Amino acid sequence: MTVTEPDHGSSTSRLRYGEPFNAAFWYIDRHVAEGRGDKVAIEQAGTRVTYGELARRVGQTGNALLGLGLAPGDRMLMVVKDCPEFFHFFWGAIKAGIVPVPVSYLVRAKDLAFIIADSECGAVVYSPAFAAEVVPGLAAARTGARGLALQAEGGVLNDVNAASAELDAAPARPDDIAFWLYSSGTTGRPKGVPHRHRDMPATCEHYAVGILGLGEEDRCYSAAKLFFAYGLGNAMTFPLWVGGTAILDARRPTPATTFETIETLRPTAYFGVPTLYAAQLQALDQAGAAAPDLSSLRLCVSAGEALPPDLFRRWKAATGLEILDGIGSTEALHIFISNAPGHVKPGSTGRVVPGYEARVMNEDGTEADPGEAGQLEIRGDSTTPGYWNRPELEGRTIVDGWLRTGDQYVRDAEGWFHYQGRADDMIKVGGIWCSPFDIEARLMEHPSVLEAAVVGREDDHGLVKPEAHVVLSEPLRETAGAPSAADALTAELVAHCKEGLPRYMYPRWIRFVAELPKTATGKIQRFRLRPSSL
Repeated sequence: MTVTEPDHGSSTSRLRYGEPFNAAFWYIDRHVAEGRGDKVAIEQAGTRVTYGELARRVGQTGNALLGLGLAPGDRMLMVVKDCPEFFHFFWGAIKAGIVPVPVSYLVRAKDLAFIIADSECGAVVYSPAFAAEVVPGLAAARTGARGLALQAEGGVLNDVNAASAELDAAPARPDDIAFWLYSSGTTGRPKGVPHRHRDMPATCEHYAVGILGLGEEDRCYSAAKLFFAYGLGNAMTFPLWVGGTAILDARRPTPATTFETIETLRPTAYFGVPTLYAAQLQALDQAGAAAPDLSSLRLCVSAGEALPPDLFRRWKAATGLEILDGIGSTEALHIFISNAPGHVKPGSTGRVVPGYEARVMNEDGTEADPGEAGQLEIRGDSTTPGYWNRPELEGRTIVDGWLRTGDQYVRDAEGWFHYQGRADDMIKVGGIWCSPFDIEARLMEHPSVLEAAVVGREDDHGLVKPEAHVVLSEPLRETAGAPSAADALTAELVAHCKEGLPRYMYPRWIRFVAELPKTATGKIQRFRLRPSSL
């Protein structure tokens, strides 16, 4: 494989692939051949894995999966926490020709059952901590997919321990499918997004090396988890591509856990989301003289949702570090528009990453002039060739190689892109897409709720969170001298949502209304509920 430099913003690939091309060689085996066998590839609190150990474990895992009856081309779902085993099973599958499909461990059993059936997977590998959702999900799917628990006693790790480490990489071409991800995207229904062997090197060369300048000395730590496209690059493919070190933390990211990891494991590159940066800033303001040591960092990156300019300015004032905001997607695998070190415009998503093209389109199909808002479309080396089993969506979303992102943007005369909002009703909370329909459905499971409509609303940091507008089955009855019935029901409904939904999806505000705005055919007009319309 060779690398050539394109013009800025050109769609001409800077990568030239040979055949066969199995990505597992370039990310795993190559490092041993190049003398990095003793270098630390993965570091987690109390655990270090060298490149040599990683290569051996990947070979064992691939052989174990083949021995369990999975065949090249089969899909294998992964509901796995951030840990070395994620690397072993992801790359072991790819090396064996099996297609790994990481999915969110935040999904509930009913959603997992849909993904199991939709993907037609042969097995689900899962961390024991997620058995409460995976086991009923497997049962509900009724597909015969096997559950492979990541444990020694009664689990798949015995098979891995007993397997040979010698495994030849399955023959593959650059355009063959290597893995899938699942995305809710703009439809609210999970959809399979296949990616090719060539897609990961494209994101690494174009963005990780070309924009961030990552190299062998870098230690990458991502608050976004590995099952996200964003986290998969940040914490796995980027460091493995350049021969660096991946720093993992399986805990839920909070200011306390992220600061502890940065202080103890000393990453050089930190990847977060705006919601977490806001919480970290609040913690820094309260810490005073006890502020954490962030001196190891040379890069801070943000994606998942637009970064408010005030957050950028406050973070730089507090830490001396710029936050490099960018936009990517599951369909594109990673970031395709970004700010760059020393070249940042606060409030802007940045400029096109070399190796990609971007354009802003009017509703009539013409390209918008600078300063005009329209829908962002992109194309480049890493975009998915299409959706799994969604021909109608694929026809609307991917046209002549251009991916319609669903985001509204303005491009200024200097080529900087400025986010204007979504072109649909989906809400991005903490970098994760969530459908208002799922929140509304949960609210309406409560006996006090007749109807509900959910929209996005900015909090005090300028970050979007869900706001619910609720029509009650019966009017609230306030009692003089008693606590507010509205406050009590609000707390009850929030708790109800937290119990039945992924935690990030609960409504931060609940407004009780007499009726919801609707069309003549009875469809809720959510745009009329958004704060700008109130």
